[in-house]
Amino acid sequence: MIDTGAWSSRWRALPVTVRDLPVAVGVFVLCLPALGNAGTQFGDLPTRPFDGWALVAVVLECLPLATRRRWPAASILVAATGFGLDQGLAYHTVGGTAFALGLVSAGAYVERWRAGVMTALSVSFVALAVLLNHRGVTDGPVEWVVTYVVLAAAWVMGSWLRSARALEAERRQHLARAVREAERTRIARELHDVVTHHVTAMVYQAEAARYLAADPARLDETLGAVTGTGRQAITDLRHLLDLLNPEHHSSGREPTIGALDVLVGQTRDAGQPVDLVIDGVEASSTGSGEFVTYRVVQEALTNALKYAHGCPTVVRVSYGEKRIAVDVRTTGTGSEAASGSGRGLNGLRDRVEMLGGTFESGPSDQGFVVRAVIPA
Repeated sequence: MIDTGAWSSRWRALPVTVRDLPVAVGVFVLCLPALGNAGTQFGDLPTRPFDGWALVAVVLECLPLATRRRWPAASILVAATGFGLDQGLAYHTVGGTAFALGLVSAGAYVERWRAGVMTALSVSFVALAVLLNHRGVTDGPVEWVVTYVVLAAAWVMGSWLRSARALEAERRQHLARAVREAERTRIARELHDVVTHHVTAMVYQAEAARYLAADPARLDETLGAVTGTGRQAITDLRHLLDLLNPEHHSSGREPTIGALDVLVGQTRDAGQPVDLVIDGVEASSTGSGEFVTYRVVQEALTNALKYAHGCPTVVRVSYGEKRIAVDVRTTGTGSEAASGSGRGLNGLRDRVEMLGGTFESGPSDQGFVVRAVIPA
């Protein structure tokens, strides 16, 4: 089977003049006398037989199509010279079609000297009309104006294509910028979630170690917790940096609900009493739901540790048929401050709502609560 994709890629890799050459050659072949000589005709002069000058005119009209995108201004001016020779000497070849195609391409690709090229083409048309009238053409001003409008329409069509191409390029730029901003936002959220939680836990674990000098066993346990938290932070950061690698392929290392025991253990080691309750049976496929669930619990525990240290916290994760419900409650005096700066919670709201879920957080009767319902 022919690999059309590979051939298409090879074709696009060729210089633009090579890719345009078949069009020029094709129109040139159609102009040969063996295929007839019924082409574009201005006026009512009798058609002359195909001769050497006709060949020159056809070459000047057709071959510039090969450079219509590489050198559009020079291409259309050369084609206009050939077209003037074709009509002025009354050969009336099919090469007039090439000139029309050249006008469309010129309208689409001429960037520099655009007004000058249009002026030169208009002057050339007037000169051709005067020449043909001098040779006995009976067309009046109305016919010549209509002819000029038809040729100008070809240029306008090319200009419309040029504008459409510019709008598409602008749309792609906006899309690229939006994708980059979304990626930056995603990375910033990941950094916030990973760094804030682990560093906060390490700070409180290290703070607790200061008061355990008289109890070597507990001191060693606490320092071990600091080391474990630091190693986990390094692992998570390495994984996050891997995501920035263009050649990175997802390896399924994103944390899930199964890793909540470790997360809760780290928080307990930092001095925060936490109870974890998981209800229901895990769905066979939860997509990104488990990862977002983990981040919701992580951010809620981080805020509780930072702003309501020592206050009891209950984490409840409930599996439903098509959703995962998360409820994190921090109770006790001072727990109303567990909302923190709001940056992490706002990021969580965006994460959850992006999946079509709901998120809410705020003071409750006994403290502070974070709730989320995440589609599985």
